[in-house]
Amino acid sequence: MPNKTKKDKETNKSAKSTKSNSNTSCGKDNATDSTDEVQQSGSKRPSNSTPPPTQLNKIKYSGGAQLVKRERRQSSSRFSLTNNRELQKLPALKDAPPEECEELFVQKLRQCCVLFDFVSDPLSDLKYKEVKRAGLNEMVEYITHNSDVVTDCIYPEAVVMFSVNLFRTLPPSSNPTGAEFDPEEDEPTLEAAWPHLQLVYEFFLRFLESPDFQPNVAKKYIDQKFVMSLLELFDSEDPRERDFLKTILHRIYGKFLGLRAYIRRQINNIFYRFIYETEHHNGIAELLEILGSIINGFALPLKEEHKMFLIRVLLPLHKVKSLSVYHPQLAYCVVQFLEKDSSLTEPVIIGLLKFWPKTHSPKEVMFLNELEEILDVIEPSEFVKVQEPLFRQLAKCVSSPHFQVAERALYYWNNEYIMSLISDNATVILPIMFPALYKNSKSHWNKTIHGLIYNALKLFMEMNQKLFDDCTQQYKAEKQKEKYKVKEREEIWHKIKELAQQNPQTNKLHPLRPGLPPQDEYMLYSDSTVAVYSMEIETPTVEDIQLLKKTVESEASQGVKKDQALMRRKSELPQDVFTIKALEAHKRAEEYLTANQEAL
Repeated sequence: MPNKTKKDKETNKSAKSTKSNSNTSCGKDNATDSTDEVQQSGSKRPSNSTPPPTQLNKIKYSGGAQLVKRERRQSSSRFSLTNNRELQKLPALKDAPPEECEELFVQKLRQCCVLFDFVSDPLSDLKYKEVKRAGLNEMVEYITHNSDVVTDCIYPEAVVMFSVNLFRTLPPSSNPTGAEFDPEEDEPTLEAAWPHLQLVYEFFLRFLESPDFQPNVAKKYIDQKFVMSLLELFDSEDPRERDFLKTILHRIYGKFLGLRAYIRRQINNIFYRFIYETEHHNGIAELLEILGSIINGFALPLKEEHKMFLIRVLLPLHKVKSLSVYHPQLAYCVVQFLEKDSSLTEPVIIGLLKFWPKTHSPKEVMFLNELEEILDVIEPSEFVKVQEPLFRQLAKCVSSPHFQVAERALYYWNNEYIMSLISDNATVILPIMFPALYKNSKSHWNKTIHGLIYNALKLFMEMNQKLFDDCTQQYKAEKQKEKYKVKEREEIWHKIKELAQQNPQTNKLHPLRPGLPPQDEYMLYSDSTVAVYSMEIETPTVEDIQLLKKTVESEASQGVKKDQALMRRKSELPQDVFTIKALEAHKRAEEYLTANQEAL
């Protein structure tokens, strides 16, 4: 059996090589919170891998037609505009005497509380808008490159400035088609006031990350009400805003221990509302990314509260129709739980099978992707508990007429660790999988699937030759038994027909069609006709079974490599060049939310 621990270490090493500059961790949830568990000595160290970052732009552009009407792709929240918007340019902070810097900093913060109109009259107050933009930019540079600038009087002013600029009612969707915004297909509506909002976000993030920042002082102003207002902004359509919010909430969670339970509870409420009421929220992926970092830092043993979150929130999130928007982050959270506590494997896999999509093939491919990630970290003792329902579902997937579903399921046979688990339990798994593999090796319409099926059959044959032969004979016996039952039913129908024809009332009640031979008359009214012919065609002959091993050996090499990820083809929609450029120009504050595992 391959060394799973080694495989996990290699995966974690690869993930750790990505960009990571977090100096504060959400991951130290249970290790540093006095109300949570304490990391026990000798317990298993959690994984250091990072949750996958959310995509800024989920639409894959392919050079289609461009939509350049900017006003239809931009919107703005309803800000309460300041009456007096005539700002006077203040002296630069770098030129001010040290004793006046604090007062000048406060004046600039208050000046930046003035709000401007970016929608109804975007060209208004251009001079004063530039004064505010320059002031914000200067404060970002000042707080980033100077020490001892975050004094006690700065905290309330900075929080007020942030709140005035950002806490607002989000605008309704202004999708050009007039339909509800679809995050999978539609371009996002960007915030028109972003030139100012971006700098406000950057300033507040630098404020939180400043070496002078003292959570004990700031907790008087960054409280539950503040966090609730912050969470409401996650429904913004602008992915740049959600990206900043994600990083800021991550920092708040790491610095304010007293707010941690409240933040988790309110995120749960957002998920409950999303799953059971609206099925519409733009920030689910970002919230899951934050939770992925939090889960990464949970101490062992897991609290019952966290296990309930997995069962009651994360698993039901799989049933929402817009799963593809946040599935990578969701799958990461689930796998993190299983790495922490392997006893959760059975309820998780049974839950996935419960929510398994029946009529949506792209979603089924996502489930198969996640299931393989789970099997990569599963313990052999837990695998035995779920192998029967799991492989019954995989047998259905192999038989799927959608070639991507069948292809993705058959890729499991290219995974060394999964094959080691199958090999140890072949006596249970092969009888479940063999009928689907044998039938589709002949009947599936896609030739690539044939090669993958023969590869799977060859691996089974190499595992246990005798068991393979037994399954072949059992399959033949089952088909012969089915054929016998069909013929027996056919004979009974013939007898019924003969008895009916002897009845003098037959022609009155059910006259035969004129000119139709009796044989065709039977075929017309017998519901077993199709079954008779299909079974006769599908029943393997002795020559077929003898030929099976030779065919498996000769064709098993076709289509066994996983060349590229399976993707859903998006619609070719008009593209807004301004949206494309704006999202490409956005620089993330931090691409990955990392977790520092060192306990205090």
